[in-house]
Amino acid sequence: MSQQRIEVSLAGQKITLATSAEHEPLLRAACVLVDEQIQLAISGGNRSIERASMMAALKIAGDLITLQKNQTPQSTSSNVSSDEVTRLQSEIRALEDQVDALMQTLSLPGSPRPIVP
Repeated sequence: MSQQRIEVSLAGQKITLATSAEHEPLLRAACVLVDEQIQLAISGGNRSIERASMMAALKIAGDLITLQKNQTPQSTSSNVSSDEVTRLQSEIRALEDQVDALMQTLSLPGSPRPIVP
């Protein structure tokens, strides 16, 4: 993974960061989010960029913690991948088809014959 340099703007200041091509879109999106939060903190009355940056970091960290808390019960109760769910659904459909086919041919003594569609 080779590193490249990208230029971003945070709080009106140009900053050069090193990243891989693979991670560049995520880094740019993160910079946009951080810059937005800094600008909100400045417009909310914080005069120093350092204080606004700390307030932005606290806001983003709080959002992250809230998101992690909301996702924890789901992740522990469901450790099955979507591929596994799809595979199991396919198996269930195949078993249902087999049961339907057997029900159409099954006739117990004294019971009416199944209705064939």
